Amino acid sequence: MKYPYKTRVGGATVTVFVPYDCGNHCPFCINKGEYADLTGFSVDAICKSITQMDALTPACDFVFTGGEPLANLPSLQRMLDCVPATHKIYINTTLPVSEHCSQEDLLAFAARNRGKITCINVSRHLQHYVQESNDELLSRLPVPFRVNCVLYRDYPAERLIPYLERFRKIPGAAVQFRFDYTATTPENLYRRSGDRILDDLSRVARYTGLEGCRMRCGFHFDYRGMALTYHKTLPYSTMVERDPVTGVTYAILYDILIKQNGELHADWDGTPLDPEAYRAAVFEPYDLRWLEKIA
Repeated sequence: MKYPYKTRVGGATVTVFVPYDCGNHCPFCINKGEYADLTGFSVDAICKSITQMDALTPACDFVFTGGEPLANLPSLQRMLDCVPATHKIYINTTLPVSEHCSQEDLLAFAARNRGKITCINVSRHLQHYVQESNDELLSRLPVPFRVNCVLYRDYPAERLIPYLERFRKIPGAAVQFRFDYTATTPENLYRRSGDRILDDLSRVARYTGLEGCRMRCGFHFDYRGMALTYHKTLPYSTMVERDPVTGVTYAILYDILIKQNGELHADWDGTPLDPEAYRAAVFEPYDLRWLEKIA
């Protein structure tokens, strides 16, 4: 059954899958088989969908992810050039350095796009899941960056302080620890009791407050002057809910995916987006509103 869409003010976040294999094998990644397959990949089709989403919600956020978006800088540049300045742009990456792409190449790319890129989210896990460039590259980035770390299952809590000290030395660094999103449910999204990660972080950092929405939340901390967030998100982007005031049942949509062939999806399970129905979406207040803030 189809329901009218409801989404956040500004529009759902548009996540663009750039299918270049990252070369890593993170145990919590469920997209490896998809982004490593270039079947049907079309930069032109992706750019067409980016333009379509801009026309529908000219203030939505764009996230470029994979795989590895920085594995092919010319293709990524074409995609970025399709995104007008009214949008925030985030790039999820490991900052890969190879014989085909040097540190200077990556820095030059970031410098050219300084006015476009809102933040580069760099994967650096507590356990060694990804091939890492050296930390000196982080210190030279000409755009804001954040270090993303998934705390997966029985992670070694004794490494938290050395890990945080590693990045505290880099000017401008912030760290986001992430819960394994495949294990997140509406029941445990905001739960505090029995949350091992929240307990471990509370022992090493000062808690400063909570913000969130229907789909995701962030517990904020300060670690010796460095911003630290514990992020949890649901493993899907749509929920069906009846409005108690109007009686209308909505498909509440917080993420839209652009696949490697340019197709628009309304969820991670292959559900297609109906662009014409989305044009009439109802907007509601979104996240980044503080549910609690400590003085």
